[in-house]
Amino acid sequence: MRYFKYCALAALAAIATGTQAQDLRTGYFSDNYLYKHNLNPAYDNEEGYYSIPFVGNVNFNMAGNFGYEELVHKNPLYPDRSDKKMTSFMNPYLSNPLKGFASGDNKINATLKENIFSMGFKKWGGYNTVELNVRAQANVSAPYKLFEFAAYAENNIYDIGDISLSAQAFAELSFGHSKKVNDKMRVGAKAKLLVGMGDAQVKMEDVVVNLADANQWVVRAKAKADVSMNGFKYLSKTRDYESKDGSCSHVNDVDLKVGGPAGYGLAVDAGLIYKLNDDISFSASILDLGAIIWTKDCRAENDQDEFIFDGFHDVGVGGDNPNVLDNQADKYTDQMLDFANLRDKGDKGARITGIGTTLNLGAEYVLPTFRMLKLGLLATAKINGPYSWTEGRLSGNISPTNWFDGTLAFAVNNYQANLGFLANFHSKKLNFFIGMDCPLGKVSKELIPLSSNGGVSLGLNVKM
Repeated sequence: MRYFKYCALAALAAIATGTQAQDLRTGYFSDNYLYKHNLNPAYDNEEGYYSIPFVGNVNFNMAGNFGYEELVHKNPLYPDRSDKKMTSFMNPYLSNPLKGFASGDNKINATLKENIFSMGFKKWGGYNTVELNVRAQANVSAPYKLFEFAAYAENNIYDIGDISLSAQAFAELSFGHSKKVNDKMRVGAKAKLLVGMGDAQVKMEDVVVNLADANQWVVRAKAKADVSMNGFKYLSKTRDYESKDGSCSHVNDVDLKVGGPAGYGLAVDAGLIYKLNDDISFSASILDLGAIIWTKDCRAENDQDEFIFDGFHDVGVGGDNPNVLDNQADKYTDQMLDFANLRDKGDKGARITGIGTTLNLGAEYVLPTFRMLKLGLLATAKINGPYSWTEGRLSGNISPTNWFDGTLAFAVNNYQANLGFLANFHSKKLNFFIGMDCPLGKVSKELIPLSSNGGVSLGLNVKM
């Protein structure tokens, strides 16, 4: 049940998990990073390898322009008038509740990629890879006006715009092959079989909120939720609204029983590397070009052009209850579902969704007088509708010994500038790496990152 609840909570801009799954971009130009083929399938390795199950390549990444520290503040009423140490940005006693929010769209993209098993080997005139991964991603896009309305609700009208969020989980079995075309060019490709476990897409379009009276608002919007997951269903309740159609039944919760695969799909990766000379090379790749066909579509929509909403309400964060975060999620979810005013429309049958496509363009320069050091410039574009982003990453890569190589990188993307690193240790039989495209930074006492930017990649593999 949390799958959909946290999606709804994310629309209100609470921290939800989420990436287009993405391997460590900082390792793109590192000679001994075994998983470069996930960034460009034309790359090979000097030696074969196989992963230690479940720890061969673990990736978690978040990127966004708002996060926990924008949503949760110190409670100005503690301890004299409240026993809650922390409060949400909706607390009316905060002096600057919207500090840190972007004036345009506020976004979070979060990803998890867990390698179950992977191996690479040389055969059939090239380098081959076989991988089994589990991937999950979640994305949120909400305009500044939504947070302004939730925090203040003091104007007579709010033209909020579009709100969207998505969550997706699937397993991926891939087969890759790369080979040398000539002395200057190498090409590669991967074919991927996708097994979908679940997908949720929630959208509210053209949202406008007008003051009806001192305690109620008239909301005008087009809202729709599509959820594809076995064992999923909406739960509804009847409530009297002061609206055109009087009383109505609307979605106020969901029920979820663990089920099997909910869809199947295919995707491909393709890449090339062109070596201009001994010092300069260029590369390009396209990743995750494909889609999943889901066998069911549990849809909910709002039937009315206008409906009544009694506003968002702050709920303090804190206390001794170990389930306090779940309780907060429930309360904010209830408010968000009231705001969307959705009605269960049943199963609409099969639907198709993409998994988000990535484009990479790279240029590499090896210093002629100090060949253990090379510079790399990587441009990345994620094409994923309202959750799309672009990035430029400049890296310095050094291989001072035959058992270690490292990378430091500086990147600028849609959300911020950051530093990344990779430390790669490789003996004759083992390879261990750890890296970050962006350091996680501080976390709350519940271990939630205060910023929505950060991640970690690590892996332990055996060389053949």
